[in-house]
Amino acid sequence: MKKLLTALPLFAVLSLAQKPVLTTNGGVPVGDNQNSKTAGADGPVVLEDIHLIEKLANFDRERIPERVVHARGTGAHGEFVSAGDFSSQTKAAFLSAPGKKTNVFVRFSTVIHSQGSPEVARDPRGFATKFYTEEGNYDLVGNNLPVFFIRDALKFPDMVHSLKPSPVDNKQSPKRFFDFFSHQPEATHMLTFVYSDMGTPASYREMDGFGVHAFKWVNAAGDVTYVKYTWKSKQGHRNLTAKETEAVVGKDWAHLTTDLYENVRKGNYPQWDLYVQTLKPERLNDFSFNPLDATKLWPEAIAPLTKLGTMTLNRMPENFFEQTEQSAFSPGNLVPGIEPSEDRLLQGRLFSYFDTQRYRIGSNFQQLPINRPAVKVVTNIQNGAFSNQGRTGEVNYEPSRQNRNDANKSEYLDDNKYRYSRKPLSGTTLQQAIAKTDNFAQAGELYRSFSESERANLISNLAGDLSQVTDKVVLSRMVNYFYQADKDYGTRLMKALGLNLSEVQKAAAE
Repeated sequence: MKKLLTALPLFAVLSLAQKPVLTTNGGVPVGDNQNSKTAGADGPVVLEDIHLIEKLANFDRERIPERVVHARGTGAHGEFVSAGDFSSQTKAAFLSAPGKKTNVFVRFSTVIHSQGSPEVARDPRGFATKFYTEEGNYDLVGNNLPVFFIRDALKFPDMVHSLKPSPVDNKQSPKRFFDFFSHQPEATHMLTFVYSDMGTPASYREMDGFGVHAFKWVNAAGDVTYVKYTWKSKQGHRNLTAKETEAVVGKDWAHLTTDLYENVRKGNYPQWDLYVQTLKPERLNDFSFNPLDATKLWPEAIAPLTKLGTMTLNRMPENFFEQTEQSAFSPGNLVPGIEPSEDRLLQGRLFSYFDTQRYRIGSNFQQLPINRPAVKVVTNIQNGAFSNQGRTGEVNYEPSRQNRNDANKSEYLDDNKYRYSRKPLSGTTLQQAIAKTDNFAQAGELYRSFSESERANLISNLAGDLSQVTDKVVLSRMVNYFYQADKDYGTRLMKALGLNLSEVQKAAAE
């Protein structure tokens, strides 16, 4: 080796010296990565070839369980810049001054379909943003549509089961999910969104995002304001018709991912303005609907939009698995000044999202670099698989007299700034539907807001799937829901399906 180095020119010696050496996971240099160790030239492979065993064992474990929903996704890094000082309404530090910058990571996704599915499939799109704030991580986990199918988390597993492939033939079927939705009139609003061209956005860059749920803002004085969030794309909006999706899927199953990567790499950084709508608690009963119902949006005439800031995505992950697949979001990641509302669907998600990540990635998923807060974490919750906190000291509990000089002491701050807000309660525990369902009004308003071509596409898209429903009662109930939303809506759908109003209403009543 010495003679070889002597014979080589200087630049070649430097090249060899700088070339990274392949190692095992333990950092040991690998002597041969092309040939297994065998017992003789023609003998069997020996078990003591540790590099082979480690390489195969790691390969066998390369996959983690895919998300039950939002399995297929694409992530990007960026920054959020606050447009003002909103401390009069919220203690959230990242909204406390104009021009304040906060790093973010965004994951876009399809909701129902699996990891290998075409991104053009009709589906809501997930729009999840992680803010790495100075007070810990804040996750705004929403969709590209402002409402949802159901209003109670108790129905969520059943809804997803109906939308997923059949346990018999492993195929998704309109017979199954319309059977479920025929019992959920509140889904009429969301179905109108999904079956419009908004159910097939042309790119992640050209769609809006919504927090969907109502949250609470709390200021330093403890005053509560209910809020809803909207991301507005600065690239404009562009959707695909059903005909256009056929051409897209034939060229690129991952067209949404392709578009985002290509544009960010070219420096064409996509941007969104974040807006908030606000309602004071005393106004929650002023409307024909419940403002905490996730199947409803807040009309801007009721709650005008206020701009909070602008987000720019300017860097793509260098490792998809580590930064996108292992990214973990939860609406339970909240910072001081932002709290969950009493929205029943949100309340269930507060548990479900964290629990999903513990199963999918492990109990210490928040220690992974992509999920790790930008601030130091001090907690007595430790151990478990892959714990990497680096904590020292023997006091892993509190209160304690022993940890006064411990650099890692974990006493809580007895400060109202970090306490939850208070809400007066009365009555008794119960299980019953909300008082103001108002299942169809906003669905009708949405239909009437569409252009004629958008209405025609909506009817065609809906009729295409509803025509596969053979159960007359299920079909009639669904059509009747759309008719109650808007007579023209229902009438055109009946015509497309070869039905008449009398038979629809008769069957729907069964």
